[in-house]
Amino acid sequence: MTQYPEPEQQPSSSSHGAAYPPPPAYAPPVAAPPRARRPVALLAAVAIVAAMIGGGTAAFAERLTGTEPATGGNSVSGTNVSQSSKGTVSGVAQAVSPSIVEISATSASGDSTGSGVIITADGEIITNNHVVSGADTVKVKLSDGKTYTAEVVGTDPDKDLALIKLRGASGLKAATLGDSEDVKVGDEVVAIGSPEGLTGTVTSGIVSALDRDVAVSKDENPGQGQQGQQGQDSGQWPFEFGGQQFNGDTGSSKTTYKAIQTDASLNPGNSGGALINMDGEIIGINSAMYAPSGASGSTAGSVGLGFAIPIDTVKADLGKLRAGDAG
Repeated sequence: MTQYPEPEQQPSSSSHGAAYPPPPAYAPPVAAPPRARRPVALLAAVAIVAAMIGGGTAAFAERLTGTEPATGGNSVSGTNVSQSSKGTVSGVAQAVSPSIVEISATSASGDSTGSGVIITADGEIITNNHVVSGADTVKVKLSDGKTYTAEVVGTDPDKDLALIKLRGASGLKAATLGDSEDVKVGDEVVAIGSPEGLTGTVTSGIVSALDRDVAVSKDENPGQGQQGQQGQDSGQWPFEFGGQQFNGDTGSSKTTYKAIQTDASLNPGNSGGALINMDGEIIGINSAMYAPSGASGSTAGSVGLGFAIPIDTVKADLGKLRAGDAG
């Protein structure tokens, strides 16, 4: 009888013979955790919604997604103050200080020191009349230390303004003249000048009041309000306000103008310097300060009551000063 072999049996782990491992089971690829994609989808949705809402939220979404904002009509152009420091005292100081000078005037009555503002690249400088009034020689030191001789072009004692011009100057950095009619009480301001001969001193504060009727002396007295005089009251800016005299007698010859009041620290030597807004624009020429009763010389320090001639007054008077017939 013919015998056929029995069907071969697959070994199993329970067999007593040799055991073979089963073939590996099929394992489909495992997808990455979906959490990694959700923020991207969410941010994309945010960007879409932001585009519908407006530019501000869109810019926020761009920062979240790491994309750069597109340049276009909304880009901000540069001003006197760099964009990285715009609206800061340091930014204003860096931008405007090269346009502020120290003025030394000498006459038979003595020496005086004040400040001035460069308004043209060839060396036109605005200052106070009382800084250069009656001066025989005028020397000007720039922020970089260079010294020039200057000529008095025109003066206007009624507005306490003067225009001087440097000899042989060119390529200077002129300041930008703003609009004092736009100034508001509470606006932040910066003052730059040479108090007590300390060139390029920067102080800051706010506009305390507008349209103050301040009366100052028109008498020729180059020592008035300055330092280094010969036998005169040093460090005083005599002025009147509200019918009262401050810092000494203003004398019989005086003029009254409407001033910007500031609490930015002003001291002797700041006279003729700049009062500046936070965009780096000149809004006033510092011209008077209040000192405590009896104070004189180096003790006549600032108590936060300073006054500046509005720059709109300067601009209106500039043509006459250049013609030399304003005084």
